[in-house]
Amino acid sequence: MTSTSASALVQELDNAPDVLTWLNDTLTPQDNHVPLAALESLLADLLTATDLSAVTTSTALEHTIDEVSRSAPRLTYDLHFMRDGAISLHTALSTVTARIPAGSGTSTALDKLQTLDTAKRRMEAVRDVLREAESWSSLEAEVTALLAERAYDKAAERLSEASRSMPVFAGTPEYEPRRALMVSLQNQLEAALSSALVGAINSGDTALCRTFYGIFSNIQRESEFRNYYFGSRRAGLVASWQNEILEDTELSVPAAPRQSFSAFWATFCASFLAVLNAERTSIPAIFPDPQITLSTFITSTLSILQPSCPQRLATLFNTTGSSALKDIIAIYKTTEEFAASADKIMEKIQFSVAPTDSTLDGPLPPKHTRRRSMRMSMSWRSNSATNFSRPQQSTIHDVLDWDQTLFQAFLDFQVEYGTLERRLLSDELSFASTLTPNKNSSTDRARLLRERAVDVFSAAEESLVRCISFTYGYAAPGLISALDSSLASFVDSWTQSLTINFSAPSGAPAESEDDLADLDYSPQDWSNIQLVLHLLASTRAVLERLGTFEGKLRAVLVQIATAFRLAQHEGGLYTPGATKGAGSLLAQSPLNSAALHTLLSSAESHPPVPLLTTTRASIASLARALQSSLQHTLLAPLYAHLSSYASLALWAAPGDPKSMRTASDLHVPVFSLSPSDIVQRVAEGLLNLPRLFEVYADDDALGFSLNTLPNVDEAYLSGLSEYMHAQSPELGHNRRTSLVLPPKPVVLSPEAVAAAWLSSLGHSILSHLTSSVLPKIRTLSVAGAAQLSSDLGYLSNIVRALNVEYEELDRWKEYVGMNDEEGGRVIGEKLPGDQVLLLIAKMRGWTS
Repeated sequence: MTSTSASALVQELDNAPDVLTWLNDTLTPQDNHVPLAALESLLADLLTATDLSAVTTSTALEHTIDEVSRSAPRLTYDLHFMRDGAISLHTALSTVTARIPAGSGTSTALDKLQTLDTAKRRMEAVRDVLREAESWSSLEAEVTALLAERAYDKAAERLSEASRSMPVFAGTPEYEPRRALMVSLQNQLEAALSSALVGAINSGDTALCRTFYGIFSNIQRESEFRNYYFGSRRAGLVASWQNEILEDTELSVPAAPRQSFSAFWATFCASFLAVLNAERTSIPAIFPDPQITLSTFITSTLSILQPSCPQRLATLFNTTGSSALKDIIAIYKTTEEFAASADKIMEKIQFSVAPTDSTLDGPLPPKHTRRRSMRMSMSWRSNSATNFSRPQQSTIHDVLDWDQTLFQAFLDFQVEYGTLERRLLSDELSFASTLTPNKNSSTDRARLLRERAVDVFSAAEESLVRCISFTYGYAAPGLISALDSSLASFVDSWTQSLTINFSAPSGAPAESEDDLADLDYSPQDWSNIQLVLHLLASTRAVLERLGTFEGKLRAVLVQIATAFRLAQHEGGLYTPGATKGAGSLLAQSPLNSAALHTLLSSAESHPPVPLLTTTRASIASLARALQSSLQHTLLAPLYAHLSSYASLALWAAPGDPKSMRTASDLHVPVFSLSPSDIVQRVAEGLLNLPRLFEVYADDDALGFSLNTLPNVDEAYLSGLSEYMHAQSPELGHNRRTSLVLPPKPVVLSPEAVAAAWLSSLGHSILSHLTSSVLPKIRTLSVAGAAQLSSDLGYLSNIVRALNVEYEELDRWKEYVGMNDEEGGRVIGEKLPGDQVLLLIAKMRGWTS
């Protein structure tokens, strides 16, 4: 037997006389051989289906009961309402039926009703037009009579009524004459009120002023009333602005008592605040929108000033030069103080009247047209899909734009901050680039470099403060560029000055140590060595100051990046400043660019990347120049020995170097040749160099910037650094890297530093030998070649003692030691591109 569905099961239960009968019929096997296990399984299925049907039925019953419970109370009300509606309809139909004559149809009656309704509406429209025409015919006489009686309120109401009927005449020949009449009557009313209005404003009669405002509102001339009111209130401010003679913006004016624009601006802002505080009680008593009115008063006052504030700010650069940036920033901070105080006044005036919904719904007063910067950064214009866009909100603060008008004067200077700061730094750091060793031979140039570096980085820190104060970090890319170029120029000027004036003595000549008295160095050489070491120490101090300054700069950038990230998380813009409008100007300016966000991201990178890369490269150039100078001084005696090496006569000496003939014409074999005197002196000089570095082993300046050593073996330096890195016990200490400098280079031991210098000196003398000395040898005989091979072999052994491997020296020794047969064979194999072989072949006569 198969299981039945729930509905079929219920149907079977309904048809059965009782449950027992149904069970017997259902459980009756179709054959007599059904096992009990199958019956038990069938019974379990039936019980499950029964339970399911019971639950379903119970749920449906509960829903039905709930619906009946909810609808039963309303049933009586609905029936009563339907009964009343039916009775009313029956009564209305009976009345209509009684009024309709016998025999007329329903459609005829409805047509008559429609005709009567149309006639009524048209007659009412005609009546209204006739009334308006009658009122316009007597409008001029009525208004003139009311003006003669000084019934200004009634005249305004009469004109208001007439103005409401103007749309009736739109598109008709009567419109223009009536509009001209309306304007003429409004002008007469305004002229009649003007003198009394000015008197009421000047006397501070707020009640009378409010009455006049109602009159002007009735004739749709609220803007003219505001012009009267604002003109009277700002007269003193405008007069003080125009009559003040400033020392830094108006140089063409004859001599007179003057003050700076910064001082005058502070006084002007104080006077402006006094006027605003006075208006905080007057404006709410007159105008229904005090906040908007006060905002319009500020913007109109700033817009009417002549010369304008931006013009006077721009004039500062013509009179005071690049230092005008400091004055502008001081003026900007004064403006922020004024804006903060004015914003508080705005908050106070907000509670002077009860807030209504009509403040924003009604028409706003006309605002003075002001110039807005149309320069928008590409990142801002294409930023609609990012989180930096601020959601639009219809609030009163979106209408009040007085602060944007106030700070608009500074926006162009903020956008050009990078250029202005670069000019200012260039002028301020020009003194630090001045080096006068020739004028004062006792000048300690190393100490002077340290002192100038202190002044330079103090100026750099001041520029960082200026950037934050003036642009709140938005001009950070311009600041970085200005600082990098200015600091690099300072270091480059010192590099150039030291290169030109290095031969000038610095103080009294230094005396050599007793154990170095046998070296071939003059007192001037010892003095130069001391000077270069001190300058290297000063250069290292400059680099350390640069690292410290970069740490401060990076910390500021991280703070700015955090502020941007928080603003983005809140779904808005980073709008710093005294007011929201001032910050919005910065956020919508070209300063909010992709370069800014790239810089902020790099400031938070791990590990930190250098910010002032050009300055670091200039310091490396300065260190390289000093190291080259020191190396030139140390190798000068060796260069002097080698100066005549190429012109020795022994290079062309005839004979067989492997034997020599005695007076009795006997051949005596010679097993080896001694190095020449010059090479021996050069070798002695090289072997004396370690003694020199032992004396200066405690001078840390030698270990500074080893990677800039001339002819340094990079692989050798890397091996030293890795060895010291593995030996350093402090490298496992994890420090915070968000606000710190890049990891300091590994400090090498004095022995490692001396080894690096000796390697560099060895490579330099060998480079000089193989590139400048040996190519000048014109001819090499067999004996001369043997002597040269002996010299080069001896010199190669000496430099190997200094851990110097020089491939080109080995090639010279190899090719010089060949006989003619070997040389001829090698020429055919290696000559193309092998300059050493080409030179030796010409000396030996292997090639023409």
